[in-house]
Amino acid sequence: MTVISRPPELSVALTAAREAGQAIRRYYRNAYEVEDKSPDNPITDADREADRILRERITAAFPGDGWLSEETRDNPARLSKERVWIVDPLDGTKDFIGGIPEFALSIALWAAGEIVLGVTHNPATGELFYALRGEGAWQVGGGADGQRRLQVTSRDRLEGCRVLASRSEYGRGEFEGFIVPLEIVPTGSIAYKLALVAAGRADATWSQGPKSEWDIAAGALLVTEAGGQVTDLDGAPHRFNQLQPAVNGIVATNGHLHAAVMALLETHPVEREGWR
Repeated sequence: MTVISRPPELSVALTAAREAGQAIRRYYRNAYEVEDKSPDNPITDADREADRILRERITAAFPGDGWLSEETRDNPARLSKERVWIVDPLDGTKDFIGGIPEFALSIALWAAGEIVLGVTHNPATGELFYALRGEGAWQVGGGADGQRRLQVTSRDRLEGCRVLASRSEYGRGEFEGFIVPLEIVPTGSIAYKLALVAAGRADATWSQGPKSEWDIAAGALLVTEAGGQVTDLDGAPHRFNQLQPAVNGIVATNGHLHAAVMALLETHPVEREGWR
């Protein structure tokens, strides 16, 4: 039996994730208000309630830490903090609104210049994933001790590679025209897609559109701790707790395929000006 000690930060994050997930489930496929923060960028009562729960639970436990969330007004004071929680209370809001069970909440802890903890929870399916830097990536549930260690796939050829794609990017044709035959599977939230790659249920996922730190922070750690590789579109590692939390896209693979995927994307670029 494998036993992983749980630091207090992980215990708090898992408990908060479950509570926020319960709140999201109460709204899912029921009545709630929807507003547009900006064109094609909705927010719902579920986003707000999950953000409140996560913020209250985590900041009460660690009042000296910084906070960066999609749904909380940013406070630049976080830039001087030694530790910052980076949170998306509901990634995949359009899937949530559409009744598609492919959304997730995402919690990450940044410390000493890197992400050290990540939690991703899909409230619709009940899947709960976590990673600790240097300790591996895990799914809660299953296994003799109630958790299962995650491992990326071993595929080393692009042909037939299973790629999880953003539905909106897929709909815009951004996954068409590749010379190498791929198995493209439109899927919801990027946070959820990253968890599925970490769990070995897909070989890769990428997005050539702009992303924010809270979209990918937890999922990137899940993938790397499961043995995979994650970079931005230029092949560089992502930096977190930046003044502007925009990131230059994301490419996540099982590691074996990373160089080949990067080369493939160079032949199929998508206009991405203005990501900063």
